[in-house]
Amino acid sequence: MNMAGGGRSRTAAQFADLLQSCIDKKWLSVGKLLHARLLRLGLHSDTFLFNRLIELCSKCVETLYARRLFDQMPHRDVYSWNAMLGAYCKSGKLQEAHDLFGRMPERNAVSWNNVISALAKNGLEDKALGVFSGMVSQGLVPTRFTLASVFSACGALSNVAYGRRCHGLVVKIGLDKNVYVGNALLGMYAKCGCCEDAVRAFGDVPDPNEVSITTIMGVLAQTERVQEALHMFRLMLREGINVDSVSLSSVLGLCTERVNEEPDAVDGESKELSHCMLQGQQIHGLSIKLGFEKDRHLTNSLLDMYTKNGDMGSAERIFSNLLPEEVSVVTWNVMIAGYGYKSRSDKAMLLLQRMQSLGFKPDEVTYINMLVGCVRLGNIGTAREMFDNLSSPTLSSWNAMISCYFQSGNEIEALRLFRRMQFRGVQPDRTTLAVILGSCAGMGLFEFGRQVHAASLKGTYAIDVYVASGLISMYSKCGKAELAQVLFNRMTETDIVCWNSMMAGLAINSRDMEAFALFKEMRRKAMVPTQFSYTTILSCCGKLPSSSVQGRQVHAQIVKEGYANDVFVGSALIDMHCKCGDVDGARKFFDAMPLRNTVTWNEMIHGYAQNGRGHEAVALYRDMIASSHERPDSITFVAVLTACSHGGMVDEGITIFNSMQREHGVEPALDHYTCIIDSLGRAGRFNEAEAFIDRVPSKDDPIIWEVLLSSCRIHGNVILAKRVAEELHRLDPQNSSPYVLLANIYASQGRWDEARAVRELMDSKKVAKNPGYSWIDIKSGDQTFLEDDFQALEG
Repeated sequence: MNMAGGGRSRTAAQFADLLQSCIDKKWLSVGKLLHARLLRLGLHSDTFLFNRLIELCSKCVETLYARRLFDQMPHRDVYSWNAMLGAYCKSGKLQEAHDLFGRMPERNAVSWNNVISALAKNGLEDKALGVFSGMVSQGLVPTRFTLASVFSACGALSNVAYGRRCHGLVVKIGLDKNVYVGNALLGMYAKCGCCEDAVRAFGDVPDPNEVSITTIMGVLAQTERVQEALHMFRLMLREGINVDSVSLSSVLGLCTERVNEEPDAVDGESKELSHCMLQGQQIHGLSIKLGFEKDRHLTNSLLDMYTKNGDMGSAERIFSNLLPEEVSVVTWNVMIAGYGYKSRSDKAMLLLQRMQSLGFKPDEVTYINMLVGCVRLGNIGTAREMFDNLSSPTLSSWNAMISCYFQSGNEIEALRLFRRMQFRGVQPDRTTLAVILGSCAGMGLFEFGRQVHAASLKGTYAIDVYVASGLISMYSKCGKAELAQVLFNRMTETDIVCWNSMMAGLAINSRDMEAFALFKEMRRKAMVPTQFSYTTILSCCGKLPSSSVQGRQVHAQIVKEGYANDVFVGSALIDMHCKCGDVDGARKFFDAMPLRNTVTWNEMIHGYAQNGRGHEAVALYRDMIASSHERPDSITFVAVLTACSHGGMVDEGITIFNSMQREHGVEPALDHYTCIIDSLGRAGRFNEAEAFIDRVPSKDDPIIWEVLLSSCRIHGNVILAKRVAEELHRLDPQNSSPYVLLANIYASQGRWDEARAVRELMDSKKVAKNPGYSWIDIKSGDQTFLEDDFQALEG
């Protein structure tokens, strides 16, 4: 008997080895032959061998055969149940898996892992988290595999609150130093947009691998910390961490991140482009050295890098050297997008035709790239025609076309297309809602914006920070800063974009003190300001009572955090210093700036104008047009003409005005005409001012008459003042300014009866004078006083 038993053991061991080979090589047909042999030898009750057979069926996705084996087993252990459960989970038969899971006499961590993983992988993340909660409530300790699935589900749902609770559990059970769990946690925070949490999670990974570093590079790129991301890649190379094609593709994406950040700064853009190009070329060389030049995904990333950096020559050389089997629809799409980016929609169209002639079927991305290319060329009509030819446009196509209208300034057509999209039954996503909210904000359509808000609540986008930022901006630009504040205060999760939107909303509604208080609160909560944060808060500093003190504090903070060389922040700093009266300090900073754009020049010229230094403003304007890099725009001319007006340089201003269209191609607008009328009026040249008004395209705009009336008050020109006031009464009967100015002119000449008559006329027509405000900076804080408050104090 012992010999028989020993022989049986040796046979079972041989079968076990054979079945393991079948599992390794997915030899199901051989496994079935071994099954028949097992039955013939009377080994049908060997639980271990039948478990291996079920495992083989699971690996070969043969669930029916596996279930027959399972049902025929006389003795099952927990491994048998887990093997059958794993087979169902792997094949995606979740209902069968659920039923089997419910019937299991005993469950271990593997059982729960199988179900949680299957639910997470098949888009049932909510259910996966529910099963995980049940597992924990039964006192089972999750493994690294369980937690990886759970964090994946949290990331897919953007459920960072649940993810943070699980993070606490990870620390509690001692898996916080496990690289597998650390990578999953890092990925969850990245998908939820919690970039600072992701950075901290990366810091907790003891031995980062290629997955950790690739993920954190993407996170840093999202927060515009591109140089830090590239530093991570260099660290990866120095530490000898394996670099694969995925890592190289990720870092190539970084080489295009900053190309479009400063489109107005010609010098800065060219330097940024050359820097990006150099880094991209280095990665290209490294990919060849590592033998990845035939990797299709990496090739597409290289094409994307070159096209986004504007080097279509290099992209074309790579593309032309590809073999037919190395080209995919993605490859064609990248090239079409590249031509679209370079405003060569003609070449993009030729490429599309060639793509179709070679048997490639364009997909939605192809058409979206064509749409974008047409819009860049200003050919929105062709883009719309292409869109209308799509039989069933998907959401991405709708978004692309709506965005095209929005970016071209045609908000009305964007809203119409959104309505058409709704009538077609296409549900908007966060991108659609954000663009439409931008259109509502641009047109001041408060009621339509409220309807979009209702649509966002219906679509469960209310907690989405991306949509919330758009809502805050919309309410603020429609003059409803209180509603924006309520929405912001109710948000459980916020990012820097939300904070920036709220600060900007308060600023555009002249609630600068509240914006500054919000900035300080943001800093207390360890939110890292961006260029936009500093640009917004600097605009507020220039309007606050203690502006110089607060402005210097913010300036020091900007220098400390390395934003002083940013062209947009630098422009805002110049504006702030000028508004605080420190024009010389602003000019020193202007001269030291490594990069300047048109906005920078405009701010400095306007700063001179604001502070009565007209000759310096005109001299700087001359320097600007003499430079080969900057062209004056409409705002430049408003600034320099204002400087001429305030500085008494009438003829200089007229010469510059006459050069606008002729030499610089800038069509004069109402603001430019107003500056000249103001300049002539201040100089007392009223006959020329009246003659110049006849040249104004919009003579019915009250502002030009108010400017002339103000000049009449300075020079005591009662006759003209009376005519101008009558014109203003006709254009805007409820405007108090002409009444007050005319009454003041009469009073200044001692004509009290006529001044009283104007006041009585104002009262009879029920025209109310807007109250004046004053700011006083006292120890307990800033205090606002109305004009009537001072009268009451005097009484």
